[in-house]
Amino acid sequence: MARGKLRIYLGAAPGVGKTYAMLGEAHRRVERGTDCVVAFLEHHGRPRTEVMLHGLEQVPRKEIAYRGALFTEMDVDAVLERRPAVALVDELAHTNIPGSRNPKRWQDIEELLAAGIDVISNVNIQHLESLGDVVESITGVRQRETVPDEVVRRADQIELIDMSPQALRRRMAHGNIYRPEKIDAALSNYFRPGNLTALRELALLWTADRVDEYLQEYRSEHRVSKIWGSRERIVVGLTGGPEGRTLIRRAARLAEKGAGGEVLAIYIARSDGLTAASPKELAVQRTLVEDLGGTFHHVIGDDVPTALLEFARGANATQIVLGVSRRKTWQYVFGPGVSATVARDSGPDLDVHLVTHDEMGKGRGLPVTRGARLGRSRSIWGWLTGVAGPVLLTLLLSTVVPDMGLANDMLLYLSLTVGAALLGGLRPALTSAAVGSLLLNWYFTSPVHTLTISDPKNIVAITVFFAVAASVASVVDLAARRTQQAARLRAESEILSFLAGSVLRGETTLDALLERVRETFNMESVALLERASDRDPWTSAGNAGTGGHPDRPEAADVDVPVGDHMALALSGRVLPAEDRRVLAAFAAQAAVVLDRQRLQSEADQARALAEGNRIRTALLAAVSHDLRTPLASIKASVSSLRSDDVEWSEADQAELLEGIEGGADRLDHLVGNLLDMSRLQTGTVAPLIREIDLDEVVPMALGGVTEGSVDLDIPENLPMVTVDKGLLERAVANIVENAVKYSPDGEPVLVAASALADRVEVRIVDRGPGVPDEAKDRIFAPFQRYGDAPRGAGVGLGLAVARGFTEAMGGTLNAEDTPGGGLTMVLTLRAAANRPPSRPDLPATATS
Repeated sequence: MARGKLRIYLGAAPGVGKTYAMLGEAHRRVERGTDCVVAFLEHHGRPRTEVMLHGLEQVPRKEIAYRGALFTEMDVDAVLERRPAVALVDELAHTNIPGSRNPKRWQDIEELLAAGIDVISNVNIQHLESLGDVVESITGVRQRETVPDEVVRRADQIELIDMSPQALRRRMAHGNIYRPEKIDAALSNYFRPGNLTALRELALLWTADRVDEYLQEYRSEHRVSKIWGSRERIVVGLTGGPEGRTLIRRAARLAEKGAGGEVLAIYIARSDGLTAASPKELAVQRTLVEDLGGTFHHVIGDDVPTALLEFARGANATQIVLGVSRRKTWQYVFGPGVSATVARDSGPDLDVHLVTHDEMGKGRGLPVTRGARLGRSRSIWGWLTGVAGPVLLTLLLSTVVPDMGLANDMLLYLSLTVGAALLGGLRPALTSAAVGSLLLNWYFTSPVHTLTISDPKNIVAITVFFAVAASVASVVDLAARRTQQAARLRAESEILSFLAGSVLRGETTLDALLERVRETFNMESVALLERASDRDPWTSAGNAGTGGHPDRPEAADVDVPVGDHMALALSGRVLPAEDRRVLAAFAAQAAVVLDRQRLQSEADQARALAEGNRIRTALLAAVSHDLRTPLASIKASVSSLRSDDVEWSEADQAELLEGIEGGADRLDHLVGNLLDMSRLQTGTVAPLIREIDLDEVVPMALGGVTEGSVDLDIPENLPMVTVDKGLLERAVANIVENAVKYSPDGEPVLVAASALADRVEVRIVDRGPGVPDEAKDRIFAPFQRYGDAPRGAGVGLGLAVARGFTEAMGGTLNAEDTPGGGLTMVLTLRAAANRPPSRPDLPATATS
């Protein structure tokens, strides 16, 4: 079942006329005989809109009770049961009442589209997800009902309903939008001229970007030279905090300002585990960036700024979006922070945007309590605290605050031991306890400046101090190790969860999975190696990365076996043993993906064989009827001529001979098409490409048609085309023959040529019955004849052969509707590079 088409009317604000335009389109379609119904529409008491509902069938709404009140929503089941050709659904971004079939109305519309029903809907620019923040900053109103941008971008048609702010305010003042009691408040708040102007600009810019996307698709389909200009690739650095949503939306708006912009959200986890990251928040942000058309990447790296910059440069990014640091002022003693480091090291090729948010300056907690595996800086600070700290404390207690008492002195030294344990682990803490004990004995236990202790109580106190300090250091170090293990396991679980999610989302390409492995573990290259047996050499089944790929597991920095004859080999650095558990999961998934790809390839081959069998069956059917018909005609004519029982006049003999000649011509044409189709199916068509003029080929292709049935319009200043002369002649002849066959009597077929950019278009225009959109591709399939063509009209190979020959020459052949009725075949060919036209020729105009 073909998917329905979605048409959206986009407006800058309420009241611009979106619903009115929808109803006008519905009336036009009903007048043309289209089965069109109103599935859901709110006229909001506007008289002109309510009048437009007259004459249109409305599907009854579904009543839902919620909190003691009765509400109405679109009845999706009733619309599906009614199954119209076109359904009008108002307010695309509407949130349904709890208890409805779907949470959002756009999800209801998706069900209608999946059922093959065309949908006409509308939405205001402020309801797009990526524009929520900017609309709030303009109007001061936060839009609670939003729709993902991707839903609107996927629409087959988007029409902007534009109106100037002054005209919209006049409509408001005349009471055409809101009730009289709400007009003054609306004009002085949301409908201020500045607000409307800003919203109108947003709508125009967003629509202009969508038009650029349509234009790129058109140029790609018609082999137009690529567009000049760089593509914006924006990397968003996420920390797992709530500010990530703001950063993603800001990056999406930046990407929309450039042609073909792309957003890549990256979350970097340290190799020893994540720090202060919420898995739930990460899942929300991943969903948000995917809804906005971006991609989410999970990368492991000990140095977050370096990993972020390496990823950005590897992805050819042009901009990096980061949030202003959440750390408090005093926390900057531990370093300048990720944002400042990235901005400093980005260089001239990367623009770094620091975005303010509500979480900045609120703090991230003590970094010393969250670390698991101690880095070099942490170890240095631990040893300084454990060794230099007691010395400085002794100097302070001896000169600034003497005579605090031995108990207070011990507590201060004990605090330094705990600090050394938090920063550097067990060894600096034990060293701090030993140094503190010696200093307490030397400076604060009588007799001072000796290691002798005269009072036995002081011996017990110092002994207890050392024991308590060592115990506290052990407990703190054990807690840090347990934190390390928990963080490590959490990091592994999140990576494995992400891997499972990629499988569920259908990311089954082996190269994509290997690239994900390379990104996650920050490696230079990754290769999946396999061999048939222990004695056979290793071969690469897939690889990723820019560096040299290892050709055997022994040559790699890291290798993970997958079964007996397969291994995942990584180059770049040696991974710790803990990472191999996660890597083993990736390796197993890579093997599954490889098997799936091979099974898919075998299935494709099986489908190709089945298609070949279908064509052979159709060929037998064609031979059994369509080829036997002219043979029977020829045999009957020959038998009549050879008959001795009848005296044939010269006119009768001429008629019988003409019948023989016509049947032979039909046989020659049918057999030629069959042979051509066989060559295309077996891939033996080898075009001889050279530069020729169209006026050398097209007139020759028209030699078999009736005189006066074709009007030819080929300008003299057309550029030469790079084609195979014979294949082009056969393709044009088949297309023209098909057009003449379906054209009404007295209506000649127009063959017109025109030049545009680096291509030449030949348009064959007929005024026949035409072909619906859903059948335009089907008419190019072998042995297909559209409509009620009689069996004797051919085997249905003419257009299939024409498209095959055209594509073999590097061109395209597509069908379009002829304005006013009929079918236009558009044959697009490559223009010769050495003879460009002096100016692009306008398409030829059909004349009577």
